[in-house]
Amino acid sequence: MTMPTAARHHGQGLSLKRQLLLCLLLPQLVLFLVGGALAYRMAMNYAEKAIDQSLTQLVRSLARQVKPIGSGLLIDFPRTAQDIIEQDPTDRVSYMVSSPPGSFLLGNGKLPGPAGELQPPSHEARRYNAPVDGKPMRVALLEVDYGDVGAPRRLRVQVAKSLALQQRLTAELIADMLTPLLLLAGVLGVLVYGGISRGLQPLTRLQAQLGARRDQALSDLSPIEMTEAPQEVHALTGAVNHLLSAVRRSLGQEKRFLNDAAHQLRTPLAGLISQTELALAENDPQALRARLAKVLSGARRSAHLVQQLLSLARNEVEVTLQPLDVARLAREVARDWTPRALEAAIDLDYEGADHLMLAGEAFLLREALNNLIDNALRYAGSGSEVTLSVQMQGTQVVLEVADNGPGLSAQDLPHVFERFWRASDAPGGCGLGLAIVAGIAQRHGGRAQVLAARPQGLRVQLCWPVRLPGNVDL
Repeated sequence: MTMPTAARHHGQGLSLKRQLLLCLLLPQLVLFLVGGALAYRMAMNYAEKAIDQSLTQLVRSLARQVKPIGSGLLIDFPRTAQDIIEQDPTDRVSYMVSSPPGSFLLGNGKLPGPAGELQPPSHEARRYNAPVDGKPMRVALLEVDYGDVGAPRRLRVQVAKSLALQQRLTAELIADMLTPLLLLAGVLGVLVYGGISRGLQPLTRLQAQLGARRDQALSDLSPIEMTEAPQEVHALTGAVNHLLSAVRRSLGQEKRFLNDAAHQLRTPLAGLISQTELALAENDPQALRARLAKVLSGARRSAHLVQQLLSLARNEVEVTLQPLDVARLAREVARDWTPRALEAAIDLDYEGADHLMLAGEAFLLREALNNLIDNALRYAGSGSEVTLSVQMQGTQVVLEVADNGPGLSAQDLPHVFERFWRASDAPGGCGLGLAIVAGIAQRHGGRAQVLAARPQGLRVQLCWPVRLPGNVDL
């Protein structure tokens, strides 16, 4: 059994599990990265606020140690206070007192002023970043006026801290926030993977059941059993079972057809062999001609059977319906059979529309009409009438071949479209003509039906809904 191309190349592309993992975990990874960036920004802000608060307290404390006396300044900055400011060797703290601003009075380093124009003194400390000795630092600045009211003098107090502290605080905050997030992401990933694996187990069982039948080819087409599975897997299993059922029915029909065809071919071939052997042993010319006539009759019957089998096989091939004047086609078929009808002393007529355009396949419809007229001429009997008609009945087109011959009994009518069924033992038929007609009607989206004519005879109809030529979609 040849596997479809898509099945043979099952290794190409991502598996369903990987696709689900990507669809579920990739957005989580993106959200985690975005959350990490936001967490880093928040940690930077918190660390900066903590440093700014510390610098503000330091610069205010230092400013309180500078007291104006007359036109001068009293700086009460004991060594213990200086040691407190500089107690952390890993966190460099610089301070500077200047008056006027920029003229060094006291401190342990030269600190730059803020960028831009100087603002009037206020009770609020200003904070800014500035490089000190080539290193970035955070600086808090407080300016006050002292001295005479008419000629005030300005005092500037600055305290700076290295940004290394901010970076250290940021790293600690990031570690405290991201560590549980990482653990949560890991646990979530494990849960997602386990959930997907558990959810795909029915598909794995389905694959195992189908794989177990691979070596058996077409011998096991029984339905697949899936007792515990999600609704979607049940739907997939139902579709596979429906396909297996269709394949099982098709194989059964083909097997029955081959058995019937072999049986039907074996009988005329055995007759041919027997008549040929008798003809070879015959010495009388007249008797020899009689034997050869029977051989010819058997050969014609075998050829007719083979032709019908080929027609039946062609009827199973996909066809494309095209715009077709079915009335014109029917008249042509009637003309083709007129000499045969005259030879059999049968009146063959055509009735119906002059033109009727619809969607159809000319070869198949011609084959169907040929079989119907052949049956009618063969079994209606000499002196009977056969009528081929094309007419509209509501939204359906009806092709009909009617005769006033002996017809069929009510018990025989349900069997006329069965393969290899024959109501008469008359030579020439093989029981496939009407089965072919029924198949052709189905290929056109319609049906074939047989009715008893009044007062006697038989009517065989092909009925299907009209499709406009511009709307052919079969």
